[in-house]
Amino acid sequence: MKRNILNSLSLVVIAIVAFGCKPKRIIVTTPPVSQEKVEVDKKPENLNLLKSKNLSFNTLALRGKANLNMDGDEHNVTMIIRMQKDKKIWVSITAIAGIEVARAVITPDSLLLLDRLQKKYVKKPFNYIHQYANKQLNFGLLQAVLSGNAIPDFMNVNSDLIQESGVWVLSGTNGDLTYRSLFNTLLKVAETTLNDAKAGQAFKVTYGKYTPVNSALFPSSLKINTMSGAKKINVEIEFTKIESNVAVEFPFSVPKSFELIN
Repeated sequence: MKRNILNSLSLVVIAIVAFGCKPKRIIVTTPPVSQEKVEVDKKPENLNLLKSKNLSFNTLALRGKANLNMDGDEHNVTMIIRMQKDKKIWVSITAIAGIEVARAVITPDSLLLLDRLQKKYVKKPFNYIHQYANKQLNFGLLQAVLSGNAIPDFMNVNSDLIQESGVWVLSGTNGDLTYRSLFNTLLKVAETTLNDAKAGQAFKVTYGKYTPVNSALFPSSLKINTMSGAKKINVEIEFTKIESNVAVEFPFSVPKSFELIN
């Protein structure tokens, strides 16, 4: 990998953030679009129905093959993502040679980034992320994106909720942020787009087919495309391991020889 890993990792995590044969996994078939008329005026009930399809978890442990494209600089890596609900997100990026190149820990109020190649690290409050993304981005939004769930801040009666071509579409604005979530016929999020025209920032996450996890559904893959000014980051992750409510650890230590970047 080339230089500037810290900057790239911070953007991947925001966008965010196994070799050999892919394990067999049950894929849930998306039902055809129903022709049954749906009462769209019952917004609270319909919102609750969509929220009921969220994956409920205490912890998540994910592993996947990922392709990172940062302004045309492309890398194939392994990504490990661990989450403790509402408390912590941990990300590790390993190069093809099996060498970890970067690690991150995010909490609702802090951000730690470690660049093992350049022997540097960043320790910042969570709002450091807002240098690269809309100020409405918070820990809950990032957690929802990585878990394939609907974004909590948007699932309220102030949002517009309609049916287009037989599927639900949620849209609205939050400050300078315009959002739109498209649900599939499983009532799971198929894609979400976030745009801040004023700041020149755009974000889109697209989910692949869903697979059963603990009596709920989790995407078997995801694609994240972000733009902040002239900088573009594309991330594609195909999950090879998905575990929910298992014991997880979040190791993060900074060697004494590493330099703190302000």
